Amino acid sequence: MTARRTVDDATDTRTVPDAGPARVGYGALLRTPGAWTFLAPAFVARLPYAMISMGILMLITGSGGSWGTASTVAAVSAVAQALIGPQTGRLADRFGQAAVLVPTVVVHAVSVGTLIALALGHAPAWSLYAAAAPAGASIPQIGAMVRARWISLFTAESAGSEGSAGASGSAGSAAKIGTAFAFESVTDEFTFVVGPILAATIATTISPATGLVTEAALTVVGGLAFATQRRTAPARQPHQPGARRDSALASPGVRLLVGAFLGVGAVFGGLQVSMTAFADSVGQHGAAGTVYGIFAGGSMLAGVLYGVIAWRRSVQQRMIASYALLVLGCSTLWAMPNLVALTVAGLVCGLAIAPTLISGYTLVETLVADGAKTEAFTWLTGAIGLGLATGAMVAGRLIDGHGPSVGFLVPLGGAGLGLVALVSLRHLLVAAGGASAVVAGSAELDEMPQLVGAAKG
Repeated sequence: MTARRTVDDATDTRTVPDAGPARVGYGALLRTPGAWTFLAPAFVARLPYAMISMGILMLITGSGGSWGTASTVAAVSAVAQALIGPQTGRLADRFGQAAVLVPTVVVHAVSVGTLIALALGHAPAWSLYAAAAPAGASIPQIGAMVRARWISLFTAESAGSEGSAGASGSAGSAAKIGTAFAFESVTDEFTFVVGPILAATIATTISPATGLVTEAALTVVGGLAFATQRRTAPARQPHQPGARRDSALASPGVRLLVGAFLGVGAVFGGLQVSMTAFADSVGQHGAAGTVYGIFAGGSMLAGVLYGVIAWRRSVQQRMIASYALLVLGCSTLWAMPNLVALTVAGLVCGLAIAPTLISGYTLVETLVADGAKTEAFTWLTGAIGLGLATGAMVAGRLIDGHGPSVGFLVPLGGAGLGLVALVSLRHLLVAAGGASAVVAGSAELDEMPQLVGAAKG
């Protein structure tokens, strides 16, 4: 039943129905002034994030290395990204996005070039690991930076409208932020459709190294173009002398989400290596990117639908439900008898990914204060990278010893552990002082919290 409230003035007292769930379409979101000035270069700059692991696998196996070595090199890159990425996010909050992006993309290009030269020169494995670490550490945190820009745009809009619109202005901005997060997850998944296919196709049709060459070139071009868009960048949060600056990880809820996203990363890493090895085992090595892309396509489809539904369930409930569906989907992959069956099972499994990620990013935005949002988003992105690294490394070793089907147990194990943590500690996902923010109007107006992270200056 819809809640009701009383309207009372000097001449009239009556009850009127509350506003229903707010709906913000993707079209209205994309008409936000200034949005396309950062979205277009951001897409170019974030595409390499989905290419680098596949590019490393193709480079090393194509130049005579084993799956175990290739997956470990990819894991080293992802671990470095997971550990250093949040620190670059913190620096971006403090000094501005452009100040961090420009040197980062330069370091990335040099590091990837070194890794390619070593692999083609059949250098020892330890040298590949040494080159992979700075290559991963310097991957630009574009997704986190874009999400921070959306928050900056809409909280500034909310602050400007509060005098005339009151709570409805905050409610509308909260709905826009939720839709923006859904859009960003769809974009992430689209890059994971295009990225692996692009990296695998280029590497198999031209040479093993060209996938990574393309990755580095896109990083430089997109990253620098994104850095020039200063007008939409969030305000810097400089450190105040004597003030204590807590990390986003100081929040127990953020730490729980990081653990849950580690499980999602294990799904990504385990599937990427296992699907590639499975395709190779049936003589269709070039199909690996397509199979993984279809998995990501299922997630993209679910993300599109998620963003246009007016949800009544709380975002915490949606997070747990979608994560449970992810575990269920992963439980079938190891038993698939051929590539067609694996592709269909991967598509079904992918349907749970985007709703999980959207819910997680929405929750974390409510759990941290100003000056830590880019860092918080980057911890989640980094957790995916770390889980991807661990999942890819473990799956690679299992595949070398027992075959590609056994590698699919890694996504199941990672997602299963994540679900146990979420269910047992779900009380940590409620922000202090009230309910969490809403995605696309998932709660009644009376339950809408005050937006956090209003833009400064």
